[in-house]
Amino acid sequence: METKVQQDNRPKILIVDDNKQNIELLMELFRGEYRVVAALNARRAMKVALSDSPPDLILSDILMPETDGYELCALLKENPDTKKIPLIFVTAVSEVMDESRGFDLGAMDYITKPFHPPMVKARVRLHLNLKRKQELLEQYAFLDALTELPNRRRFDEIMDTEWNRAIRANTTLSIIFMDIDHFKRFNDTYGHGQGDECLRKVASAIRQPMRRAGDFVARYGGEEFVAVVPYVTHEEAMELAEKIRSHITDLGLEHASSDISPHVSLSMGVATIAPRQDLPASTLLEAADKMLYAAKAQGRDAIRGINLP
Repeated sequence: METKVQQDNRPKILIVDDNKQNIELLMELFRGEYRVVAALNARRAMKVALSDSPPDLILSDILMPETDGYELCALLKENPDTKKIPLIFVTAVSEVMDESRGFDLGAMDYITKPFHPPMVKARVRLHLNLKRKQELLEQYAFLDALTELPNRRRFDEIMDTEWNRAIRANTTLSIIFMDIDHFKRFNDTYGHGQGDECLRKVASAIRQPMRRAGDFVARYGGEEFVAVVPYVTHEEAMELAEKIRSHITDLGLEHASSDISPHVSLSMGVATIAPRQDLPASTLLEAADKMLYAAKAQGRDAIRGINLP
């Protein structure tokens, strides 16, 4: 009988010190409460920091051969993949020659040896909590509070990333713009409370067909939503749009003031392109936006698309 291996979600601490005795002392102090790994030099520490399982916090000695703690701190803060990992120097009082240098490089704290174990634990716990709160703040900064979809700011980042990725991989990229038909009339008829509930349900329905790892959907603003769909043909992007439209129809949300359908519906614009260096990403966005307006001009509750050369 197979047994599931439970994932260890405890925070991970990396101890960097060329003295094995110091490493063993700190590992014993944190064992049980955290996942603890060690590195005897800065080169190994960078490998751990850049791995698929990076540490949540680094405790580093200052005086080490080849690359010292200050240089390690500089390397970590210069790399976008490791710059947010908090680093605390753990070193002898006599070795702290210039505290301001460490703080200027981006270190979070100093702990001097010989240290008091409860104080070390408290400092580590404090900086792990601060890191967690910062991550939550960053997460919420990219989230639309009403629909819990990513917001326009996050869409802009994803769009830029996927455009450049498609250029490198020589693949296609599609955009689907979506607009709830006559949403102002819905609000006027049912009130803003029901309008908010409509937006939440529509957001959930849009998200359901987006099942591939690279698919992304965001609230673009107001009653507008946008999907970024990499690695698909234009026909496949149109099929996805039709699936989204079908999910909205299945909701059966009453919209008595709509002259298109007795239920809430979407107008959608789809555009597909193979991104190139000589084209801005706005080329694709503008094309999808034009298709959205074409769908509205066609009578709404419709999908219009274009496959750009």
